[in-house]
Amino acid sequence: MFLHTHPYEPFLFPEATKVIVGTLPPPRFTTGELKPDDVDFCYGSRNGMLWPILDRIFGLNLKFETTHEATAQRKKFLLEQQIGVCDIVASAERQKVDASDLGMQNVQLRDLVGYLRDYPNLKTVLFMGGNSKNGPEYFFRKQLKEQGLSLQVISNEVPRIHELMLPVPSGLKKKTKLVRTVSLTAPSGAANRAVGSLQTYKDMKSQNPDFNTMDFRVMQYRPFFES
Repeated sequence: MFLHTHPYEPFLFPEATKVIVGTLPPPRFTTGELKPDDVDFCYGSRNGMLWPILDRIFGLNLKFETTHEATAQRKKFLLEQQIGVCDIVASAERQKVDASDLGMQNVQLRDLVGYLRDYPNLKTVLFMGGNSKNGPEYFFRKQLKEQGLSLQVISNEVPRIHELMLPVPSGLKKKTKLVRTVSLTAPSGAANRAVGSLQTYKDMKSQNPDFNTMDFRVMQYRPFFES
């Protein structure tokens, strides 16, 4: 049984207003066996699409290599844009050593609800995937249920949007914070089939044969990262 632990601590800071939430990076990030064009940071897999998407949206001219400079570029961007990263899975066991969410067993979660309470400016959660089993939204809902909380639907169209009135400590007074969650299409090749099945994608593809799944994600992600 392979113990798949998250290699990076949550990247959170007091000014952060949004947080990117996924599950786990590929197992090679846990074992330290990175490939030359991996980046040693959150979402640094050479097969991942998050940083290429953000590179296109913001014109970052990012390096895609295992260097300190490539890591520093990403941290600088996140700090400037007030975006944190806190994948919800701390560790999981796997019989097959791969990156699939469904293959995770005995999952140990990070206290995402607690982080939302601890960082008062953090009010938007950007899930890298939806509510399918063992996805980030799935685990977040599980944490909320344990505390008697739940998400309220704002938009049921992809990307699905929910809101949560989160009780937060505030001296002797009862106080709540409005948290919005956005479940974006996962930035992975495995999610391309889901993108291809969306009617919106099919319509845009029929109008422009050169339109692809990366273009669709850039279009989907842009308003939630730029706002």
